[in-house]
Amino acid sequence: MPSLNPSADQLKRFAEQMPAGEPIVMLNLLRFNADAVYPAGSGEQPCSGKEAYARYSRTALLKVRTAGGAVESMAQARVALIAPDQESWDEVLLVRYPSPQAFLTMLSDAEYQAAAVHRTAALADSRLIACTPRS
Repeated sequence: MPSLNPSADQLKRFAEQMPAGEPIVMLNLLRFNADAVYPAGSGEQPCSGKEAYARYSRTALLKVRTAGGAVESMAQARVALIAPDQESWDEVLLVRYPSPQAFLTMLSDAEYQAAAVHRTAALADSRLIACTPRS
């Protein structure tokens, strides 16, 4: 079953378990739909999943910067050396935020939430893993 958006329980666990006030890095593993899957009646023009993710990214990158964060690395996933055979990813992103709260504040932003429909339409599956940088 695909994992596209965090549940309320996952967000609660994130808020409770991540160290407050310390920088974090979010690891994003992304697998795109061939064609974006928008909700019926959304009025969105048909496009590829990758194009829908680009629509999302225009707002998301601005909101990441506004939150004090930055994309540290973006790469095309090529070959999984250690992974289940059926698991594959198209892109990998590392995004730094100054704190877990900065990330959560970004998620609650109305413009970000409006843009997130493009992310959901774009992705066949994803992983979002919260990490703390080593000193």
